[in-house]
Amino acid sequence: MWWGLAGALAAAVAYGLASILQASAAGSSRDASAANVVAKPRFVLGMSLDAVGFGVQVAALQVLPLFVVQSALAASLAVTAVAARVLGVRLGRREWLAVGGVCAGLALLGVSAGSEGTPDVGPGFRIALGIAVVVLALAWVLIRLAPRRLHGPALGLVAGLGFGVVAISARIIPSLAPAHLITEPAAYTAVAGGALAMLCYASALQRGGVTTATAMLVVGETVFPALVGLLLLGDRARHGYAVVAACGFVLAVAAALMLARFGEPGHAVSAPAGSPRSRESSA
Repeated sequence: MWWGLAGALAAAVAYGLASILQASAAGSSRDASAANVVAKPRFVLGMSLDAVGFGVQVAALQVLPLFVVQSALAASLAVTAVAARVLGVRLGRREWLAVGGVCAGLALLGVSAGSEGTPDVGPGFRIALGIAVVVLALAWVLIRLAPRRLHGPALGLVAGLGFGVVAISARIIPSLAPAHLITEPAAYTAVAGGALAMLCYASALQRGGVTTATAMLVVGETVFPALVGLLLLGDRARHGYAVVAACGFVLAVAAALMLARFGEPGHAVSAPAGSPRSRESSA
């Protein structure tokens, strides 16, 4: 159980460090296309860290409920903020309080975490995941028709939901053996959802509305999978710890949303010229 939580936190560290690299690559190419951004060496290195984080996340999902793992991944915002501090970005009191809030929320989740459910999902559930990826892809295309001020938050939400599909797909994969993965439809929806989320994320990094876009990203990748896990996949907290789990989830996500302001232009947190913005603050 605890090794699963440790794995989720390790994934958050990998994602948080990847955020620094990806946001730096996107910030230096604000007029380039999303495809050009993801081809940059720094973004590729960030995606490599994302791949490492994803592998650890999948392992954690084998023993922990979705609501625990996904809220733990929200700690990547705290990791990004602290890593940026090492790079010379000053954190304000609000940011440090938010980092502490994320840690406290994760501690409550760790205490209350029960085993993951054992759902017997059939082909219909897997087909629904494939349809969800197609719908998100269509939404990504249609966002271009919306007013520009809506692009940032909309892309952030689509990216968050894409990462949510990845988590749900990983959750229902029965075996990580290569022979099983080749024939497992959920493995392909995980790859497709992740690729779509990355492209939307790269586009969101180039748009305004930092705070709103980041908030939508966090909501999409935490609340959506958590609800699916609780309602459809049999995830539960430890007996008698449901309130503790709920408080931990709300605290971790709320603190992560506070960190969404990290790096906002004109915000109290300041950075020297040339310092990279965080993934979450640039989503």
